[in-house]
Amino acid sequence: MEFVINNVETFLECDKPFKEAKIALFGAPFDSTTSYRPGTRFGSGAIRRESYGIESYSPYQDKDLIDAPVMDCGDLELCFGNTEMALKAIENQTTAIFQAGKLPFMLGGEHLVTLGAFRAAASAYPDINIIHLDAHADLRDEYLGVSWSHACVIRRCWEIIGDGKIWQFGIRSGDREEFAWGKEHVFTNRFNLEGIEETVRSLGDAPVYFTVDLDVLDPSIFPGTGTPEPGGVSFDALRQAVTYVCGHANVVSCDVNELSPHYDASGVSTMVACKLVREMLLAL
Repeated sequence: MEFVINNVETFLECDKPFKEAKIALFGAPFDSTTSYRPGTRFGSGAIRRESYGIESYSPYQDKDLIDAPVMDCGDLELCFGNTEMALKAIENQTTAIFQAGKLPFMLGGEHLVTLGAFRAAASAYPDINIIHLDAHADLRDEYLGVSWSHACVIRRCWEIIGDGKIWQFGIRSGDREEFAWGKEHVFTNRFNLEGIEETVRSLGDAPVYFTVDLDVLDPSIFPGTGTPEPGGVSFDALRQAVTYVCGHANVVSCDVNELSPHYDASGVSTMVACKLVREMLLAL
């Protein structure tokens, strides 16, 4: 299986040749199941385009993406009218990247895109865990009668790996049934990112799928998202958390999603996303 390369423009300095790359960045521009405000299909393109406004060098880590073995494969072309076809395309891309011996890093898109990538990751690593940063629990069994929704994505992932493998942080929104169900099946740290370092240490060398929904941030920092939830974490708290996970956990695949750039005309939300992606790539 060959993975798709469609890179009209690249994220910062992520332009290494295929043979040299250890990380394959790709976009999944899909938002067909968005429950409130659509627009995340434009997120990955905005991250690439606006990344030219930041430096490739990170003063936080004293590292530079110029030196990083990352290849940006561009965006997948996804069918907006057929969710399963879109998920299958994402799964195929992720599988092909694994088969090429590289780490998949996906830019969403709404959070349901995680399911496609996670199917491939769970197939490659049957003992995989999920570390999930988000404002929303995403544990509904269905949303408005639909089981494939960004409101249900972590529940669908749980169906693949079962209890004791999902670790959530920053959660501050969900219905009563979600929280009740979650108490029995997943670990959830509400409202903040406390305890994430202990979780990483407890997992040791176990493979981790790391998924970051950017609405974990407070919307005063990150208004450019479809489902803003007041009361989130700060940029620096999230930067430190994602850097720690990527640098200390055995992350085998990851994603960043839910940037909806046109809800923030200032462009600040997109810049926040760009810097977080940069820090994650450098820590990996």
